[in-house]
Amino acid sequence: MKDANRQRVHDTDDEGLRHYTHDHLKVFAKFTSANCAVCELLAPPFAQFADDPAYEPILFLRLNSDQNPVAKKLMQQKVAPFFVSYCQGQLLECDALTTEADVRQMLDRLRAFVPLRA
Repeated sequence: MKDANRQRVHDTDDEGLRHYTHDHLKVFAKFTSANCAVCELLAPPFAQFADDPAYEPILFLRLNSDQNPVAKKLMQQKVAPFFVSYCQGQLLECDALTTEADVRQMLDRLRAFVPLRA
């Protein structure tokens, strides 16, 4: 895959998240923290998922959990990154995940989700 065509992960904040979830059909967001070992462990697989052609229709976002009170609290309780999936601007799932397999399963559910017709 050419570098220019790679989807990549987009860094944003809560305001950007609101815009992205309404501007894109499917969005997968990871709330992360600099002091989170599991976040670091899952960073390479998250980037690989974003570049995987199977997940091309999904927009991948990364947010700093310190800027979101709900994500920050959940990360402190579970010591893991907090993932959220959206379709058509609606929240589908949210959970603190600790393994690459868990992230892939959540992504696969988002990929398989059939949106409502406009």
